[in-house]
Amino acid sequence: MSKQPNILFLMSDEHRPDVAGFAGNSVVRTPVLDKLAKDGIVFTNAYTPSPICIPARQCLMAGQLPRTAGCEKYGDDLPPGSMTFARQLAAHGYEAAVSGKLHHMGTDQMQGWTARISGDMQISPLYLGERAMSSRKAFAGVKWSDAKEIARAGVGRGLCVTHDEYAVQGAKQFIEDYFCNPYYDREQTHPLLLKVSLLQPHYPYFTSESKFTYYLNRVEPYLHEPVFDHPFLSQRQIKAGKDATERDIRRATAAYYGMVETIDDLYGEVLDALVHAGQDLDDWIIVYTSDHGEMLGEHGIWEKQKFFEASVRVPLIIRYPKAFGRGRLIEENVNLCDLFATLCDLAGVPVPEGLDSRSLVPLMEGGQASWSNETISQFGGVNLMIKQDHLKYQYYGENMPEVLFDLQRNPEETLNVLEDPEYAERVEHFRRRRAELAFGPDADPAYRNAGYEANPRGLDPA
Repeated sequence: MSKQPNILFLMSDEHRPDVAGFAGNSVVRTPVLDKLAKDGIVFTNAYTPSPICIPARQCLMAGQLPRTAGCEKYGDDLPPGSMTFARQLAAHGYEAAVSGKLHHMGTDQMQGWTARISGDMQISPLYLGERAMSSRKAFAGVKWSDAKEIARAGVGRGLCVTHDEYAVQGAKQFIEDYFCNPYYDREQTHPLLLKVSLLQPHYPYFTSESKFTYYLNRVEPYLHEPVFDHPFLSQRQIKAGKDATERDIRRATAAYYGMVETIDDLYGEVLDALVHAGQDLDDWIIVYTSDHGEMLGEHGIWEKQKFFEASVRVPLIIRYPKAFGRGRLIEENVNLCDLFATLCDLAGVPVPEGLDSRSLVPLMEGGQASWSNETISQFGGVNLMIKQDHLKYQYYGENMPEVLFDLQRNPEETLNVLEDPEYAERVEHFRRRRAELAFGPDADPAYRNAGYEANPRGLDPA
């Protein structure tokens, strides 16, 4: 058997797919990510399994969609001992180390990792019983309103900044210890899976003074955007001039861009540490992605939770030039769930049964013709997105309108073509597929009603 490759998994939080140089954005400075994209494969239609932090991250780890994994809302965690890609790779010889955010809230804070260097290791009172629920306040249970997040944005050092600096310092120290500890003359004996998971550019929107002043008069903030006429997709709107001033929106946008540049700087430090330790990055599989995007005022909405492209689509780069060459784009629809099977495939490790994960390796090898060009996102027991080719269908329960966007015809996502006779056959296909995904052929019929009662109006569960 050939030597298993080392894997570096870089992950951010709330990174819009279009705020990166490699995505065509001419304002933001992301030279490190741009270089990874130039030397790797960029998936231009990668989607999160859920546009909410915790379900997205648990589903990524488990290679399962939210309904399968049982993680559909904030606070849900995988059961202790669940199969994750870290556990599977560790079981087949990998050292599996992570520094930074994982967002597990249950009692199993490792979930298959062999080492946690730093990060959000905190158990929610939800998993400690009624007494804990009544006497303990969750550490992350407080946030500002969207309007206050925008009003307070600008120059500063929030929790995200200090968390990320700590995570990167820990990763750099681990790299030195693992590859060349000078005191014990250590040599690498096992392949390494190293994940460096940052909080930025997640709000609060704070960045350094130099980055803030650079972007302030260069960004083009979304102002006076028409809000899409839908009871769920219009939630969490911020109106310029009413809920926030135009200047505050510009300041928040500039700070967000600065945070994106900051994660680029920090990833550069990690890559430099590997090179310093004598590693040839062409021997490594390097992955970059984010858990979901950020509306940033587009459609008048901030934060995430929406199936608009800015929220549900994510950046995804896989760099492994020795196997797949350099500088290619793949336009097929893929999902973060697919990374489980992909990493196993690339590492020569068997893929466990029962996953929703599909290996991306056939696509990377040019097998687009056989790819099932579908991707799925869901949360809250009811809310569901199915994207097939360029059509994106959304469902929010029986009491809300369905939505169908044709991204080829209307990439701005302003036109609901659900009632257009031209799409009637495709709408019926999506409805049949929705029934399969929501309930399955062997599902308990009572689950259908339970799901609707739990979230009858498709309301934001966060």
